[in-house]
Amino acid sequence: MALKNKRFEVMQFLEKDIDALVEKYLIPVEKIWQPTDFLPNSETNTESFFEDVREIRELAKDLPYDFWVVLVGDMITEEALPTYESWLMDVEGVDQVNGQSGWAKWVRQWTAEENRHGDVLNKYLYLSGRVNMREIEITTQHLIADGFDIGTDRDPYKNFVYTSFQELATYVSHNRVAKLAKDVGNKRLSKMCKIISGDEMRHHHAYSEFVERIFEVDPNQMMMAFHHMMKQKITMPAHFLRETGGKIGSAFEEFSNTAQRIGVYTSMDYIDILEKLIKRWEIDKIGNLNDEAEKARDYLMKLPSRMTRIAERMKIPENSFQFKWVEPAIIK
Repeated sequence: MALKNKRFEVMQFLEKDIDALVEKYLIPVEKIWQPTDFLPNSETNTESFFEDVREIRELAKDLPYDFWVVLVGDMITEEALPTYESWLMDVEGVDQVNGQSGWAKWVRQWTAEENRHGDVLNKYLYLSGRVNMREIEITTQHLIADGFDIGTDRDPYKNFVYTSFQELATYVSHNRVAKLAKDVGNKRLSKMCKIISGDEMRHHHAYSEFVERIFEVDPNQMMMAFHHMMKQKITMPAHFLRETGGKIGSAFEEFSNTAQRIGVYTSMDYIDILEKLIKRWEIDKIGNLNDEAEKARDYLMKLPSRMTRIAERMKIPENSFQFKWVEPAIIK
């Protein structure tokens, strides 16, 4: 049977449980948090609203330049959600045309939860007074317009490896930002980023379970898909990041350097996520693999130590890059 057809059959097989998975990993709209739960309420007494805004702006002064760069980059990544939804809707087996299919239902409801993340961070940044919102908006529009290519094609196996990895990476990033905010007494921002990270962890567990279920019915090809994604390396969703007048991707390396410099997301975190996925999916214990899949498993098991040796030799620039998003560069 052709690999494409086999993947389609597996997706149909898994789809029968999608309602249970939605119930397990996603939260009903009426019960989940909304951005306004963490922001000043403009409907209340005017003085109370402005007092809350003044507090946000005052506390913002205690956060350093690199922190704002990372928070902005995280927000822009979240705001590029239309790209991610349109990509996943085109995955083999996700049928959005012939009625409300199970996988299309999952993608839409996952998107609806993710949408709140960029929404709350965007409003907070606007109120903070520490960033250039027009430049941020330009970068966001560029990122959506430029799209991305994460090397998964329409293959559901590769896409679920990607989302399993990426959701855990975003958990790490938002959780670290929450801790940095808490350390300087910014409780509102800390709670905001902490609850976003909780969403990301739930989503990580969901996509990881999708992969687990595929391993049960098609272990050889699932192993090959995991191998493929890790050999080419996981591309970050904002890898085409650019500012006004910049070429596609020209801002991403400096954003990544900034995140590494302040310890929000590092090359060692990348390796740690890989190790967690290997352990979660019990890669060392999967049996009945053909020769090609066995070689792929061997590669995956050795990859973390190989990558660690490389990461230990990496040098991160000490000086902050001047982004147009954050002006002026007030470094504390």
